[in-house]
Amino acid sequence: MGIILDVTDLHIEFHDHDLPETVVEDFDLMLEEGEIVGIVGESGSGKSMSALAIAGLLKRHALTKKGRIMFDGHDLLTCDRNTLRSYQGDEISMIFQEPMTSLNPVKKIGWQVEESLRIHHKEISREERKKRAIEMMDAVGLREPEKVYSMYPHELSGGMRQRVMIAAAMIGQPRILIADEPTTALDVTIQAQIVELLRKINKERNTAIIFISHDLSLIRQLCQRVIVMQGGNIVETGDVEEIFRSPKMGYTRKLIAAIPQINL
Repeated sequence: MGIILDVTDLHIEFHDHDLPETVVEDFDLMLEEGEIVGIVGESGSGKSMSALAIAGLLKRHALTKKGRIMFDGHDLLTCDRNTLRSYQGDEISMIFQEPMTSLNPVKKIGWQVEESLRIHHKEISREERKKRAIEMMDAVGLREPEKVYSMYPHELSGGMRQRVMIAAAMIGQPRILIADEPTTALDVTIQAQIVELLRKINKERNTAIIFISHDLSLIRQLCQRVIVMQGGNIVETGDVEEIFRSPKMGYTRKLIAAIPQINL
């Protein structure tokens, strides 16, 4: 295994208001091939902003970005747009937390799953794109994928839409998959299914995963390492089980204490 992503001293500052607002400060992440790393923290902790920076999805105006995000020999913070776009959705893919707002309501599911292939692999024929889309939808557990291919997002359940998002993110066989709270809008049973699906993708395809959540119990189920964030800063990082056994910071202890306990 080798390092495929090296984020060093990431700093993100917005300038939409009179006073600059720092949303991420001194964020570091070293991700190995096939590793699953969790980023946990409350809303506004900077976890999603860090992920958007890695995915190259932050706007280029009204903010300052400093540090380095090294991938495949390029700094994703400073590389030209063509280089960045060559990675987005192909080498680095992202699953967003609310599929109903992320999926285009007027486009059929198959068209949306195929999007990465249309952009990055123009040499692939329409028939081959459809074949790969149906295979990927089947791989993520969508029943009757040929039927789903011709449906619209509003015709699917929340769990099915999230599986569509995962299929769309995985169709290009990315080396890094960023999952930004992919279970937030789902009930507990479907949450468990999505976590198991991500684990299966990681095991079968050796895809490195950055899993973002405010729920430490989900992080514990899926991840090997965890980064705990508060107020834009990393407050603690380490092996998941070690963090659960002996958290060093009070904020981490509060997150652990917030996990619901079932007393029988």
